[in-house]
Amino acid sequence: MSRIGIIGGSGLYQIEGIKNIKTVYVETPFGHPSDGYVTGTLEGCDVIFLPRHGRGHRLLPTEVPYRANIFGMKKLGVSHIISVSAVGSLREDYVPTDSVIIDNFFDRSNQARPHTFFGDGIVAHVQMAHPVCEKLRQVLLTAANEINARVKDGGVYLNMEGPQFSTLAESQTYRQWGMDVIGMTQMSEARLAREAEICYATIAQVTDFDCWHEEIGDTVSVNGIIEVMHKNTETAKEIITRAIPKISDTECDCKDALAISFITDKSLWPAETVEKLRPILEKYL
Repeated sequence: MSRIGIIGGSGLYQIEGIKNIKTVYVETPFGHPSDGYVTGTLEGCDVIFLPRHGRGHRLLPTEVPYRANIFGMKKLGVSHIISVSAVGSLREDYVPTDSVIIDNFFDRSNQARPHTFFGDGIVAHVQMAHPVCEKLRQVLLTAANEINARVKDGGVYLNMEGPQFSTLAESQTYRQWGMDVIGMTQMSEARLAREAEICYATIAQVTDFDCWHEEIGDTVSVNGIIEVMHKNTETAKEIITRAIPKISDTECDCKDALAISFITDKSLWPAETVEKLRPILEKYL
């Protein structure tokens, strides 16, 4: 049976309806996760919820301990992660309160945030052409349509560094590049989930038009974004609750992402690194 991880973004700090709740604190070789993991059952399925920015939204996008968060999910036996992210729109037809079921990412972060488990004597290069699990993405899309959410099937999420919002020049350039939405967190999670062989998909919740919009963009305020965020949060919860029972253990390429990714000969793997990454490397030892 699948164990589903849920990572809540801005505005999503808890999910009502989870039963048999326990909070579990996990130690990882990459430090402490953002918060305790809330475990329980939702719609009869095992779920684990983690607020990305910590309860009370205490962590900047660059301060989020992405490696610890995903490693902790792996240690707890998570097979799929549904991630929720607040985003700005770079398109006229992607409007506030829309849910975008992302199908790809474009990274514009400055690498200040580590987003690989490897190094220390073990080199691996996972395939990232399609960073979203398509089977999980289709489940989310089906669930969104069933509740008649304002949903967009696909979109490219540009991951900027933050915490500041875009300049007008940046925003206009991203539109020329063909990007669809913009946020600050998902690329690191997607990379690490792939290395951990966990299926990963994103529900991007549009809170505003980025500053490119001549009539609205340059007047966007945090207060305005928060107001829309509250509406988006309820939609995300409904999609997740409807999607959870539809997720199956059907095999996909995500489950064997490391099989063709190791460059370092196994005979040379340092014992200390192997032990550190044991939850990820177990089936290859």
